[in-house]
Amino acid sequence: MTRPPKNRRVACLPAVDFFKPAGTPLRSLEEVRLSVEEMEALRLKDLAGLEQIPAAAEMNVSRPTFQRVLASARRKVADALLNGKAVRIEGGAFEIAGRRFRCRGGHEWELPTAATLPQVCPTCRTPDIQPVLPRRGWRRGRGA
Repeated sequence: MTRPPKNRRVACLPAVDFFKPAGTPLRSLEEVRLSVEEMEALRLKDLAGLEQIPAAAEMNVSRPTFQRVLASARRKVADALLNGKAVRIEGGAFEIAGRRFRCRGGHEWELPTAATLPQVCPTCRTPDIQPVLPRRGWRRGRGA
């Protein structure tokens, strides 16, 4: 019996979740489904230009797992571009990275998605806390 997949960390959800070739009615197109973590792997490697080891660390996976996710994403995008298919971005086993916090004393912790935002550090009880934001995110507009 295989173990369940570990959630991959993504910076945020993409602003657009569907692409299709211009001028072709949607009803006549085949679709390729790209998972959110496959999109994140493309962003980290191809857009942000990270090497595989740092990109894998950003997603909280091993380097071989990152390579498999990236190869799957590239294969699907190439299929859609070369064969005129629509791309739908949805699903997968992922978690949003913005649930980590740090206090002024340097303590870091992560909250489950359902938890309320913290008021004090659980270790030193200081109220001076801030979220640990992902270093890179989805950008919109010119030059992104």
